[in-house]
Amino acid sequence: MVGGCLAHSDDEMVDFKIFSVMRKKVSRVATLDFWRANFKLFRELFRRVPWESAFEGLGVHKCWSIVKNHLLEAQEQAILLCCKSSNQGRRPAWLNREILVELMRIKILYDLWKRGQTLQKDYRAVVCICREKTRMAQVQLELKLVVSYNKGFFKYVNSKRRSKENIGPILVEVGHLTNRDEEKAEAFNAIFASVFNNTDRSWAAQFPESEDHKCGNSGFPFVDTENVREQLYQLNVHKSMGPDGIHPRVLKELVDVMAGPLSTIYQRSWESGEVPTDWKLANVIPIYKKGMREDPGNYRPVSLTSVPGKNYGEDYTGCC
Repeated sequence: MVGGCLAHSDDEMVDFKIFSVMRKKVSRVATLDFWRANFKLFRELFRRVPWESAFEGLGVHKCWSIVKNHLLEAQEQAILLCCKSSNQGRRPAWLNREILVELMRIKILYDLWKRGQTLQKDYRAVVCICREKTRMAQVQLELKLVVSYNKGFFKYVNSKRRSKENIGPILVEVGHLTNRDEEKAEAFNAIFASVFNNTDRSWAAQFPESEDHKCGNSGFPFVDTENVREQLYQLNVHKSMGPDGIHPRVLKELVDVMAGPLSTIYQRSWESGEVPTDWKLANVIPIYKKGMREDPGNYRPVSLTSVPGKNYGEDYTGCC
């Protein structure tokens, strides 16, 4: 449609509309929808289990298996699943309310200038002001990230990359490179496992009794339920869950009903010197450090382990 002049010029405007179908990119990764979670139902379902009679005469592995199964079954009823949100469409970290107001002013003045109701220099002045505020906001954000140097720094740097950097071919034997995922996983597993000491862990059974340790009649350290409850309250709900599928948000919301069973499992783990198998599993991601990228020894492992298992490790110094 042709009609009207552009501002005060002699050129005529041509208005047109483009009709197209837009498809929103939706992630296929399912995650827990805590916005619609019914934690009251979750607590009631988990509280119904008589844990003392359920744990009677069982070892630490069987006790943890019972707790995990009941927890996941109640989780299916109380917490729905949703697709994980994509990074596209999110506001930049530097975009504050002041800049949003300036952007709205630019849009309004542009429409007025197009209809000849304001001057171009007024429109350009607002554009320059908004551009300067945007640059200052970006500089302040980057300076804050450099000073703090935490996970937010690496997240911001990775968002600036145009392509995600994957692990290339890995040297599995002398002169032999492989690009198969299975062989690369075996190579990393071998190099990471070689740095661990697989010695006997039965030292827990000979734990010395002293005045600094609260021990029971059997001489083993006593795991206090209140101490376990305090550790669960301190969990960071923004962390990811481990291979066992138990989210730290779930543990923190169910702290009143989870502290008892977990303290029993921790106590029996001390007495038997055994740790549940789930607490030994981890999702390991190799991160390139330096040197040749083909050498698996130039990568460092970053592992995601079970949250109750990590809480148990922190309790070694707190509850004994």
